[in-house]
Amino acid sequence: MPSARLPRLLTVATAVILAATACGDRPDPPASAPQFASASPAPSSASPAPSPSPSTPPAGAAPVAIPAGVTAGIVVYDREASAFVLQQKGDWRFRSASLVKLLIALDYFWDRGPDYSVPGPDQPKLQIMLRSSDDAAATGLWKADGQREIVNRMVKRLGLHDTEPPPVSQPGYWGYTAVSAGDLVRVYQYILDRAPAAEREFIMGNLHQTTKCGTDHYDQSFGIPSVFKAPRAAKQGWSGFGDNPATPCVATAGYPGTSGAFVPAAAPNKPDMMGEVLHTTGTVGEHDRYIVAVLSVHPDGSQFARAAANLTRIVRALPLPDSTKLV
Repeated sequence: MPSARLPRLLTVATAVILAATACGDRPDPPASAPQFASASPAPSSASPAPSPSPSTPPAGAAPVAIPAGVTAGIVVYDREASAFVLQQKGDWRFRSASLVKLLIALDYFWDRGPDYSVPGPDQPKLQIMLRSSDDAAATGLWKADGQREIVNRMVKRLGLHDTEPPPVSQPGYWGYTAVSAGDLVRVYQYILDRAPAAEREFIMGNLHQTTKCGTDHYDQSFGIPSVFKAPRAAKQGWSGFGDNPATPCVATAGYPGTSGAFVPAAAPNKPDMMGEVLHTTGTVGEHDRYIVAVLSVHPDGSQFARAAANLTRIVRALPLPDSTKLV
């Protein structure tokens, strides 16, 4: 089955030319939408400075230390202050694994009207895809809605900079979509600030209720769910660790449901198709104040538990208020 957890590609296809189709009836991304500086650890001087308060992290936060052998892209954005908390390899491209499920869900809603209510047959598919990262549900929606064209449409609609669909030779492998931390923050900005209310409430409502275990029995409580207290939301991604985890996830009783100028890279990197990827994205704080995107690739052959521990260590080091974090 074409999924994010299938064996790794043996060869990497050449760059894919994005031929985005016509959008729906929603407005283009506003020119004033926050943009991301390339590989910059601090907010641009052109970005509004956060208002001083005990809950606001210090401006110009130092880069987060990354474990040896790991590559990580990090962007943290404060919606209340309209400012970046941290940017670190924000335009670095990774294979998406299950993060592309956010684009699948957004594309599903796009032309259905602002008051659209998800019908009974589709509700469980979307819910389990968003809450428990179910691959079968994602594959069904991916095939039904045009596969690679889903990504092409959403790139144009949301003004994404670093996102590309899977290689032409592998159209069913949705997990090989290329994404960046910066683009994931743009996706959440759209959901939270521009999407119709019914769509926003459905998607974020499910992400606030993410389950401890994915339907493939991997433990998806790494990163954001392990570091931050409720309210929080999360969409995780993992790929390359095999079809069956060494230690199957066991559900835990009471687990909480839970702007400067863009400078493109001179030569955008091709996503690593061999190493193991592990991503954590979502929101932290009351009213989804902070958008967090931490994408990572680990040396080929890495064990899931070690990669999860390394990613969680990175997230724990993010310069966000102690009041948002678990003890």
